[in-house]
Amino acid sequence: MRLLHTADLHLGKTLKGQPLLDDQIFILDEMFKIIADEKIDVLLIAGDVYDRAIPPPEAVDLFNETLTKLVEKNLPTLIIAGNHDSATRLNFGRKIFERQNIFIAAKVDEPAQVVLADNFGEIFFTPIPYAEPATLAAMIKSARQKIPAGKRSVAIAHAFLTGGIESESERKFVGGSANVDAQIFSGYDYVALGHLHFSHTPKGAPKNIRYAGSPLKYSFDESTHKKSVTVVDIDAQGSVRAEQIPLTPRRDVRIVTGTLADLKKFPRTEDYIHARLTERVINVQDKLADVFPQLLSVEFMPQKNLATTDEMPTARAKGSTLDYFADFFVEQTGEILSDDYREAMRELLIEIARDEREA
Repeated sequence: MRLLHTADLHLGKTLKGQPLLDDQIFILDEMFKIIADEKIDVLLIAGDVYDRAIPPPEAVDLFNETLTKLVEKNLPTLIIAGNHDSATRLNFGRKIFERQNIFIAAKVDEPAQVVLADNFGEIFFTPIPYAEPATLAAMIKSARQKIPAGKRSVAIAHAFLTGGIESESERKFVGGSANVDAQIFSGYDYVALGHLHFSHTPKGAPKNIRYAGSPLKYSFDESTHKKSVTVVDIDAQGSVRAEQIPLTPRRDVRIVTGTLADLKKFPRTEDYIHARLTERVINVQDKLADVFPQLLSVEFMPQKNLATTDEMPTARAKGSTLDYFADFFVEQTGEILSDDYREAMRELLIEIARDEREA
């Protein structure tokens, strides 16, 4: 049986305020081409269908269109809820979808097995929606007990396995309390994971346990990721061979670094750009619009990186309170303090000083 494993679609997501719906439509079309070219038998979507519990209407429409295409292709599909999804909303119509070979596991209850067959017999699929580690472990144990001995099996889960590689766009779990040990998946021939956006096997985990990664770069610290889907072949004995099929986005997500003059020398691109400038410049977006029309954010490299430690106290000593605030504003927002805001802050500081004198 040939599986296509993907996850973390995050339909409806924005990047620095930029809607990504057109990019998601584009990448889903590419995934459908891979499904056809690679002769996929079963599609696995391992959670975070949506980016938030109440998705925008256009994201729901896109998911509806995607499900319709899957039904038209009669492609068995297993979908689980991730930590970004609303279990209640994703669960809507589940019984109806099952008649069309679309199996959705959204609510945390007794895990249902989905049994599909190839030329060599049955394969038991265990779709497990996002749950706390203790609940997840109990669900997997219960599911394993219902799989006949010697039968091939696949688990689909949305979790943070110990040894996994995080990125900025995933929700963090404080203190590692939500970490899951790979051992709880013992017995499965393949484990299709979602939640972490980098395609990999967690450190120390067996090679048959994989994160597919997200199909798009959803934060600038993912700019170096190579996005893909994972095609998995399971043979008659349950042996697994996994291959990453690269995805080419409509627009890339990139970080560029240098002076304003350096960045102006770049070839024009429609990619989503985060600019790291090594000098202070006002109206950066306007000055780089011809080169980077999709410039989404700007960062000014900290002054400590541009001056020696001995130089810093002298440079700071010459600054006014307003200068300190302007530096703080840049470091916090990545934007230069506008003339209007600067004037408003100046007036506020004058008023504070006046009140202090009168007191």
